Amino acid sequence: MTTVTTRTVEYPADGLTMIGHLALPAGADRRPAVLLGPEGPGLSDVERRRADELAALGYVALAFDLHGGRYLDDPDEMLARCMPLLADSDRMRGIGHAALDVLRAEPRTDPEWIAAVGYGTGGAIGLELGRDGAGLRAIGTVNALTTGRPGEAERIRCPVWAGVGSEDPIMAPAQRDEFTAEMQAAGVDWRLVVYGGALHAFHHPPVDQPVVPGVGYHARHAQRAWRDVVALLAECLPATV
Repeated sequence: MTTVTTRTVEYPADGLTMIGHLALPAGADRRPAVLLGPEGPGLSDVERRRADELAALGYVALAFDLHGGRYLDDPDEMLARCMPLLADSDRMRGIGHAALDVLRAEPRTDPEWIAAVGYGTGGAIGLELGRDGAGLRAIGTVNALTTGRPGEAERIRCPVWAGVGSEDPIMAPAQRDEFTAEMQAAGVDWRLVVYGGALHAFHHPPVDQPVVPGVGYHARHAQRAWRDVVALLAECLPATV
């Protein structure tokens, strides 16, 4: 494990001033990097800790913002912002590219070795970056089996790993089938892991906010999904520390 340094970064996107969390490993050399996207409510300490863990493994990691520095703990407010966003691939791509530009501009980042990892809305943004032809080495998502515009998945030029809970009512079996059909038709190197008994956002520890039906934490599968994400990164852009 390496010594990690962190700082906040501000940048414009989607008409807002976004406030991301950048985590850097020890040293001064260029490192492979990970763009880390949060669940629909927005950037929280969960994603900040994940970015720190990635930096400890030797990656430059940027946990990006969705809502201009806000965490939307009211489900109705969150859905009112996220549902139109998820329906607008160009807006998602704009948010993703703005954060990706910040990560690429970081002097410690090797711009040729970047992956996108995301949860929920943040994972959907990572997939849209791939569909937009962004030069990524891997895309990893949890709870983000979104489909795109016909034919655009052919622009994904890296492996895609996706994880979902078997009991997730938002990413139900029909949604899984549509996602895998899109990836397969486009010739993408894809994998889907279904975690038995898990709900939506199963990776996210409980927070002090209203309980949403179909959402719940599963500690064992949360650990397994994180190990699977780290294994994806180790395969596609290994970092030595």
